[in-house]
Formats: sequence, structure tokens, C-alpha cells
Amino acid sequence: MSNPTRTPELSSAERIALAGELLGAAVRFPAGPGLARDVEGVLIDESMSVYVVRVAGRSRPLRIPKRGVPGTILLGGRELPLRGETLRVRPEDRTKRLLAGGPRRFR
Repeated sequence: MSNPTRTPELSSAERIALAGELLGAAVRFPAGPGLARDVEGVLIDESMSVYVVRVAGRSRPLRIPKRGVPGTILLGGRELPLRGETLRVRPEDRTKRLLAGGPRRFR
């Protein structure tokens, strides 16, 4: 029996796409427990636990937590799921962990 709270496994295509540069990509986050309203914009920065998104019509970028807020990202003309729990590592370590198989949370 599978664990329903476990993050789904990343496909090899998702691993390769997410191992590259994410900054400048279009992102979308639906409203939910972590967000009061839908957010759609451009990813301008990230840290281990936060995405920073520039939203049209707002003077200040939004800080969106990676934990508990699913979304989508447009990379290479494809829309991929953006699961913050999977990407909760330092951005500089993401590439080597995704491509090498990384710790258990990437499998």
C-alpha cells in the first residue's frame, strides 16, 4: 500500500528540466491553504524554502513558501508540476541532487 502523504516520484524528464535554471520561468500557484488567491507570474528568485515571484500589476514581488503550496512551471515549452517539498534544497545543490538521484525525498 502506498503512503498518500508521500510526494510523487519525479520522472526522468522532470528531473532534467528542474535541474536546469528555473529563474525567469512562468509559474502558477492555485489558491489553497498556503495562499489566499491564485498567483501567476515570473520566478525571479528562490531560496531553500521560498519562491520569489514577480506578479504583473504589483510593485513588490510575492514570497511563496515551497512547503505545502503546489504549482506549475513552464520550462522548455512544457508545463511541469512544481512541488516545493521536492525542491526544498539550496538552489545551488538542486542540480547535483536531481541528476544524481539525490536523497530519498527526490525519489
